[in-house]
Amino acid sequence: MFGRIGRTSVKHPWLTILAWVVAAFALVALAPALKSTTDQADFLPSHYESVQVGKVQERAFPEQDQPASIAVFWRDDNGPLTDGDKADVAKVTESLDKAGFNLVKKIETSPEAVSPNGKIALASVVASVKDPYDEKLLESVKELRKKAAPLLEGTSLKMGLTGSAADALDSQESSGDTDAMIMMATLVLIIVLLGVIFRSPLIALLPVLIIGVVFMVANGLIATAAEVFGLEADASVSAILIVVLFGVGTDYILFLLFRYREALREGQAPKQAMSDAVANVGETIASAAGAVIVAFLALLLSSLGMLRAMGPALAISVAVTLIAALTLVPAIFSLLGEKAFWPSKAWRKQPKHTLGKRIGDLTARRPGVVAGVSGGVLAVLAAGVLTFHPTFDAGSSLPDDLESVVAMEKLQSGFPAGQTDPTWVVLEKTSDGKLEQAEVEAFEKKLAASGFGEVSPGVIGAGGDVAQFAVLLKEKPSSDAAMELVSGKLRDAAHDAAPEGSRALVGGLTAVFADIQTAVNRDYSLVFPIAGLAIMVILGLLLRSVVAPWYLMLAVGLGFGAALGSTVWLFQGLQGKDGLLFTLPVIVYLFVVAIGTDYNILMVARLREEVRRGQNSADAVRHSITHSASTIGAAAIILAGTFGVLLLAKNSMLQQMGFAVAFGILLTAFVMALLLVPAVTKLIGPRAWWPGIKSDTARPAEPGPLLTEAPAGDRASV
Repeated sequence: MFGRIGRTSVKHPWLTILAWVVAAFALVALAPALKSTTDQADFLPSHYESVQVGKVQERAFPEQDQPASIAVFWRDDNGPLTDGDKADVAKVTESLDKAGFNLVKKIETSPEAVSPNGKIALASVVASVKDPYDEKLLESVKELRKKAAPLLEGTSLKMGLTGSAADALDSQESSGDTDAMIMMATLVLIIVLLGVIFRSPLIALLPVLIIGVVFMVANGLIATAAEVFGLEADASVSAILIVVLFGVGTDYILFLLFRYREALREGQAPKQAMSDAVANVGETIASAAGAVIVAFLALLLSSLGMLRAMGPALAISVAVTLIAALTLVPAIFSLLGEKAFWPSKAWRKQPKHTLGKRIGDLTARRPGVVAGVSGGVLAVLAAGVLTFHPTFDAGSSLPDDLESVVAMEKLQSGFPAGQTDPTWVVLEKTSDGKLEQAEVEAFEKKLAASGFGEVSPGVIGAGGDVAQFAVLLKEKPSSDAAMELVSGKLRDAAHDAAPEGSRALVGGLTAVFADIQTAVNRDYSLVFPIAGLAIMVILGLLLRSVVAPWYLMLAVGLGFGAALGSTVWLFQGLQGKDGLLFTLPVIVYLFVVAIGTDYNILMVARLREEVRRGQNSADAVRHSITHSASTIGAAAIILAGTFGVLLLAKNSMLQQMGFAVAFGILLTAFVMALLLVPAVTKLIGPRAWWPGIKSDTARPAEPGPLLTEAPAGDRASV
């Protein structure tokens, strides 16, 4: 099959290229805009309590105002506010309200909005949109800060904005233009490394252009699929899509070009060399892509809409990349022929593979030692997972000098931390009739007696069947303590206090985070095992073996633990962070396990091929490592370097993400794929290929195209 695909693309190169260009421009022009949302509550299933609260509130209190941000005022000497200061607070608030900011409904304060200790005053910034992360609203917050500065001149006051919209703005600005940073770093790494490997400006630049076309096609298909199937893509999909496309795209192009160059060295004509390259390496590329696609599609089993939408989007992008690697890349390079390598002539020479030979010889001679050391290193790093502590407190990752962080600290010095995002408790009549005022007051007293925070008087909705109460928690709304309280004791107390014929529900930001945590834990126990089983099936089909997939997946699991554990050791251990990004295991799964499995597939496919060619286990290990090290190393450095750029960000959660993936990819490539897997394969011997290959003695290779070959088997050097 892969031979036919290669021959067709090489025979009709201009038609193949034209088809891709037309598809790219057609999808850009005709595909709908990709919708996105940053409201995590939109991604939770309807059976979660926080989602039910939101729906009840929309029905019973459709006109309810909720501050998108809060302006915090305090004296520059941190003393109690004087009557003159309070008058200045009212004056500044009134001036800002009259300024008329886009999507800001009103800015208001009151004499009651002063803290009990008299040091802090508040003003609410009420938005006319529900989403506090709306880009236009964030621009208004930025403008509001600028206009507030001159209004404070001549007073003893300082002011800072905090709350959802202000936090989102500061997080965005502290992260910088992450997408652009990732894109530029990726382009530089790809161009520089491909230029070093092939010593050709054409080969350095063409993959970037090819992946650009693939990006347009994939983006259009994802937007179309989202429109047709009603999917919502999280705002982070764009940045992740860039990394996935350039990561796997560069991998697959390298796989093909290394084999193509090998065929040219053997004296084949360019078109025949490319046809044979696709025929021989196509199954490896397809299997690697299949493993990644299956891993991404497993996210469809997630209970979180964020992950369910991300899975198909990333699977589509990898599928498009696979098709491009087998059609567009062969078409372009078959037209260029040997000119693709201009001006270098080094590609004609056989490299020495000095480092690869040394590693291969050591692993072949001392497989037990290599397996023990490499496996031991991964196991020690993986032990860090035992102390992994997830956190939803995005604000804790921001620099301490940001306005929203400073303002929050000031607010907490005079008010409960939950002032910015109250926890909402709704009491809903489940039987016919309306709530009695006595029932509402009795419920309020029981809720207040629980001592979880200040409880506002109950407000009955227009329909008379719903009352709501704002609970101002003592803990910061996004903190672990607040989440534990809301999901446990507070909900239990509210449920127990509900009078007969009614029900109590607890919602708000903290409840949303608590429900997301529950959903994520459920997903981890379901998605990961099913994805692992599916990848095992793909490995079994590729290797024609029922033995090798088992120890390969065990190695992958160890690599996953090592990547996550090493991040825990660094950030929780050495840096003393209270917790790590709660989505970190999913991120490591997506990039270290899914994409990193490519390197394992390359190595075991090459090992099996060497055995089929007649090599014994030791020689197969020696030759496979020698001729695969360059490709695996180059591909891993490009992908790891792309994520490593995130270490430059000021946001510690981006730093955690960058380190976990970059270090995880390097571990997968250089420790697992090049050391652990071939060493274990040597120890198991021919039994690793059962029932396909049963003997460790040399025998002729089977007729027809070779099953596959790791791309670095082209005898190329870095």
